[in-house]
Amino acid sequence: MSDGRAVGIDIGGTKIAVATVNGAGEVLRESTIPTDSRQGFASGLGRITETVTRILADTGWTARELDGVGIGCAGPVDPVRDTIHNPHTLPGWMDADIVSPLREALGCPVVLENDADMALLGECRTGAGRGFDPVVMLTFGTGIGGAAVLRGALLRGLAGEHPELGHVPVDPAGPRCYCGTGGCFESLASGTALTEAAHGLGLSDGAELLERARAGDAAAQRIRGTALVATSAATWTILHTLLPERIVLGGGMMDAHYDIFAEAVREAIGRATLVPVARISVARAELGGRAGVVGAAGAVMAAPRRD
Repeated sequence: MSDGRAVGIDIGGTKIAVATVNGAGEVLRESTIPTDSRQGFASGLGRITETVTRILADTGWTARELDGVGIGCAGPVDPVRDTIHNPHTLPGWMDADIVSPLREALGCPVVLENDADMALLGECRTGAGRGFDPVVMLTFGTGIGGAAVLRGALLRGLAGEHPELGHVPVDPAGPRCYCGTGGCFESLASGTALTEAAHGLGLSDGAELLERARAGDAAAQRIRGTALVATSAATWTILHTLLPERIVLGGGMMDAHYDIFAEAVREAIGRATLVPVARISVARAELGGRAGVVGAAGAVMAAPRRD
């Protein structure tokens, strides 16, 4: 697989990462553009296509030489119909088919999966999940994504859907979430949840809130404490349901705040008596923001050709 060639695309609520990746999982060229989903899907598709074309030229590859293009997108997505179904973090892209027009424009295979799934595949390929099974990954960003690998394959459910671990309910009295329940993990501990709480304190966003909490601000610490309790509670359910050997924590929030969230995860593990806790480890994602593009590229290299 060392001679593989693919483009990985990681689509989040605020930014899109595009990279050329070889068969060893090495990123050769990369670029990041704003998502700007409210400008509409056509605008986003055009900018993605232009970025792919540009970094292919920078790498010295042509689209016809590729194993394909892999896309990880903030879910829900339908990898069978190749469509995006996320009006919450990608407004304006609902029911958008991103695969067909890219396949037509580039003339190579294109596959679509949930972004958390692709990030976990990247970590299992060359990062913190390598050598462990089962593995669960939680990604803390605009929302909270989750994915699981069992016996070397992504865990899937009905209609090929992946587990929505960010929507594990942790506080029935908590804020209502777009998922339909109250007090789910994402509604209390995601970047969006912390930013909304930060605005109530006159702060700019969740990152500033977490920094204020680190500096000793009591109000910020209370809000951070709620997020950490939610993380511990969600871990308890995930731990007893999926029984992972390793839990990987990734996403933008983990760049500066991994230690406190990992402590919350370990606290839940330490209380468990019905699972083999001595064999369960917690690790920071090693690939950082590149996990999604590396996983997406690897997924298309491994996928059966559909063209």
